[in-house]
Amino acid sequence: MKNNKANNKSLIGVFFGSRSPEHDVSIITGEFIISGLKKLNYDVTPVYLDKKGRWFLSDELNKLSFFKDGGDLDKLKSYYLDLEKSQGKMVFKQKGMFGKKIVIDLAFPAFHGQNGEDGTIQGLFELCNLPYVGCDVASSAITMDKVLTKELYLAHNITTTKFVSFSAYDFQNKKEKIMQKISELNYPLFIKPVRLGSSIGITKAKDRQELENAIEVAMHYENKILVEEGVNDLVDVTCAVLGNENPQASVLQESVFNAELFSYEDKYLEEGGAQLGNAEDKLKIPARLPDEVAKKTQEMAVKIFKLFGCSGTARVDFLYNKKSGVMYANEINALPGTLYHHLWKKSGVEFETLLKKLIELAQEKYDEKKNLTSSFESAILQQANSMKLKQK
Repeated sequence: MKNNKANNKSLIGVFFGSRSPEHDVSIITGEFIISGLKKLNYDVTPVYLDKKGRWFLSDELNKLSFFKDGGDLDKLKSYYLDLEKSQGKMVFKQKGMFGKKIVIDLAFPAFHGQNGEDGTIQGLFELCNLPYVGCDVASSAITMDKVLTKELYLAHNITTTKFVSFSAYDFQNKKEKIMQKISELNYPLFIKPVRLGSSIGITKAKDRQELENAIEVAMHYENKILVEEGVNDLVDVTCAVLGNENPQASVLQESVFNAELFSYEDKYLEEGGAQLGNAEDKLKIPARLPDEVAKKTQEMAVKIFKLFGCSGTARVDFLYNKKSGVMYANEINALPGTLYHHLWKKSGVEFETLLKKLIELAQEKYDEKKNLTSSFESAILQQANSMKLKQK
């Protein structure tokens, strides 16, 4: 994908919003990417999916101030996706004979959480045969699910914390059996909605009463729950990864917090938000780890990135017990907030370079896929009339 000066027919759509508890975080990431791409002279348009499922593409959505000031979406014309025309591109149209048409040549998703980061929007990009930035359908879906992530860790002998998972239905009908399983874990415990991020719905429990209350809180957001052991003498470590087949790891980040967990407020609100690269007193880059431990952690992050089939970029979180020296692989974020630009900057990759690289990786992935055969010649249809298909 060339920039606008070289190819003024190529339009990048930055997708953000959607029906997710992380909707507002997505807006911040989306606007951050739009601003960066515009500074690089790319031809870019915002593609905002509101909480009602309506598509909006308007220059008025180019600035965060529209959302901060309570901009009225009803004053803007919504669009619909013309699936018939969307092959090798995405064609959005306004309703009516003279409705405007916008054609997108490459997608840059900035969704967080459900209905976007979880493989759903990636599936739509695939159906449209459109190049897009970041992880594919499978890697997005698996990494969004904290239980599937931990089960894949275990299958490949990657150390992770002990855990119990269950559905809301099973908890309501088999509560004591589930509580018995949980009793085999050591307190403190962390209770999490399985497919949610940004620390939303996560609670630390020190006894059974807090545990039951925490499960109720998590079930307000998700019908699948994870309960996992906490790590003592904790160092919270993060490593970003960039690339496709030959990815590179960033330097390591240590998140510093005084509360029970690294909360939503710590990540996005207090002192400008640690996850946004602000609140520097809450971050230590590089992480305060022995050199050999840091090196092995970066190698493990790359291994995990490749194991899950990630592409473009992702963030891998670790929990380090500095007393025992054990590093536990924790969650994977297939679309890190604001692309974790602050950590890449500390790694020697400026934001502009990061954006260019992600677009190049998206095009590279798309070009490789074009070389694959997607059809198969067969005589099965010609023989179908003579087949005796039994209905059971």
